[in-house]
Amino acid sequence: MVDCSQSFSFQSPLSKTKKLIGDAGISFTNAFVASPLCCPSRASILTGKYPHNHHVINNTLEGNCSSKAWQKSEEAHAFPALLKTLAGYQTFFAGKYLNQYGHSEAGGVEHVPPGWSYWVGLEKNSKYYNYTLSVNGKPQKHGADYSKDYLTDKLANMSLEFLQYKSNYQPFFMMVSTPAPHSPWTAAPQYQDSFNNTKAPRDPNFNIHGKDKHWLIRQAKTPMTNSSVQFLDDAFRKRWRTLLSVDDLVEKIVKSLEVRGELDNTYVFFTSDNGYHTGQFSLPLDKRQLYEFDIRVPLMVRGPNIKPNQTSQMLVANVDLGPTMLDIAGINVNKTQMDGMSFLPVMVRSLIEHRLNVIMRTDILVEYEGEGSNVSDPACPLLGPGVSECFPDCVCEDSYNNTYACVRTVAPSANLQYCEFDDNEVFVEVYNVTSDPYQLTNIAKTIDQEVLEKMNHRLMMLQSCSGQSCRTQKSNCSKHR
Repeated sequence: MVDCSQSFSFQSPLSKTKKLIGDAGISFTNAFVASPLCCPSRASILTGKYPHNHHVINNTLEGNCSSKAWQKSEEAHAFPALLKTLAGYQTFFAGKYLNQYGHSEAGGVEHVPPGWSYWVGLEKNSKYYNYTLSVNGKPQKHGADYSKDYLTDKLANMSLEFLQYKSNYQPFFMMVSTPAPHSPWTAAPQYQDSFNNTKAPRDPNFNIHGKDKHWLIRQAKTPMTNSSVQFLDDAFRKRWRTLLSVDDLVEKIVKSLEVRGELDNTYVFFTSDNGYHTGQFSLPLDKRQLYEFDIRVPLMVRGPNIKPNQTSQMLVANVDLGPTMLDIAGINVNKTQMDGMSFLPVMVRSLIEHRLNVIMRTDILVEYEGEGSNVSDPACPLLGPGVSECFPDCVCEDSYNNTYACVRTVAPSANLQYCEFDDNEVFVEVYNVTSDPYQLTNIAKTIDQEVLEKMNHRLMMLQSCSGQSCRTQKSNCSKHR
């Protein structure tokens, strides 16, 4: 099971999930997404490809999100389709697929992506009530009655039905993709008063000026207005409340597998499609930025031969999920076009063994293509055209030149991030994440020139990589100050 909901903290709302998956298996502390936005990230999960290879650049049809072009070029090669056609899996999907799924110009809800034996797809983007599901290509409308319609619970119940009625003679794959904790952050009635005293984390980068960062970050007003702080704290609480129902969903599915005697031979994955920020560098609320809080995600896995209570610092990305699923099914990833690599060997071997036998790559690529309106935001005329996602006090979370590519390196000798913007000044940001985990200081102007050149070269290689070349190239970026 892969859950592609948005990101969260592990403390309170997901205690059962952490116990049933993380404590019972392995938790990856260096898991990242290839792009910090829903549709490109989900496309990377499904295809095992970086955005420059699957060509989904944002959440719009024009950006290739669930478009006809996506359907023709990528959908049939997504890993669930390969599981079905090459390994005889029965496959089940429930929840949010790609943001524009069900759009009339993309075949409507009648379109069922190839590779799914049983399909329950949410029409378009995140909702909790008053939504339409495509149930194997037929529209099923839902209202606002909690007992029948609350989407997280509905997905849980339909997942349990699949487990009950599926064939016991074929292997199965389930993907349950809850929109929670995505806005509009509607909690189940029993959880609406939870976390009343919780606030967004006050990390060292909370509500401070990103003085040496890209212009979009520098324009954020610091300190934030009281109304912005109140808004982001409120959003944080609401997000946590919606996750309590996700925690219940995970518990129901794991318990059902246990009762059916299938838990011990089933791999259960829990992860997310992007991070989220609430107040870091005075940005009230969004994703889309290159920093750890937007690109880092939780990843926990339990399953056969995975020892409990393991933690791995191995670098993994969401492009690795598809290859790992194929590896579990015995399908050779090298015969696909996927950019990622399987991390199954890391999970099933002891630490001493995998140090000797498993060579994972030490860097990954993160890509994002910014969006901005070609007319000025009437509320923020001084910022000019090209911005979007603006808050009332003219803090804009995105712009057309918020377009960047990063190399994220995690190796024994280096824990670095190197990013280049595709803008007029080719702005560069570099962080030593070991000494500066909150990315307070951009060291682009002080780092060793040789390291800078190596990272620039590595970035160019990754931006043009495809398939095997994405996982075999290496660079040495260990010299840093």
